[in-house]
Amino acid sequence: MRDNLALIEQAQQGDEQAFEQVIACNMGLVKKLALKFTDRGVDFEDLVQIGAIGMMKAVRSFDFSYECVFSTYAVPLIIGEIRRFLRDDGMIKVSRLTKRQGVEILRKKDELTAQNGREPRLHELAEACGISVEDVIYALEAVGPVRSLSETVGDDDSELGDFIPDKQNEMDKLTDRIALSQAIGSLPELERKIILLRYFRDLSQQQTGELLGLSQVKVSREEKKIMNKLRQAL
Repeated sequence: MRDNLALIEQAQQGDEQAFEQVIACNMGLVKKLALKFTDRGVDFEDLVQIGAIGMMKAVRSFDFSYECVFSTYAVPLIIGEIRRFLRDDGMIKVSRLTKRQGVEILRKKDELTAQNGREPRLHELAEACGISVEDVIYALEAVGPVRSLSETVGDDDSELGDFIPDKQNEMDKLTDRIALSQAIGSLPELERKIILLRYFRDLSQQQTGELLGLSQVKVSREEKKIMNKLRQAL
């Protein structure tokens, strides 16, 4: 693990050889996850290549301050990349077995939350269900709702689509990006991390909470506060 993290650090500093090495060392994880999508009508090797893109993103964006295992951080990005590819091609389907497994995991999550007075960690859920952490993430991703542009965010019932600008000229777009970047940069560290994981890494509130040591409810509340801040800043 130490060598893996050392390679990631070197890769983030621009060492191309280290970058290629860390990708090669973790291709087993990519292939394991790609196998779960082989019934979607796409060649396995193509799925591996798409999953590798998610692995590359994970290497480049991994934040050592998260204090989590790199594979735990990488799994959602790999799965997300494959799912986006299948969704864009109109091929995404979820098997009944995976849906059933996801429901069982959610039920076990509720049981552990009631028993311990807090939401269980991913590794605790995996142990309780007798499956791997990767399988837990995959099943929860599969039964998670598809986010809609009409989804409301914040206390004033604004829609997610409200934050996507209409077609503008390049200068307007650049101005908006600069303003948004400055607004996000002014947020406290925790709030910046929530925005990064939720809207730039495309993680769910549950996964974001796992990485930051927060409950899903806490992430949801913080996200609403952040949206209000950003609206006021813009």
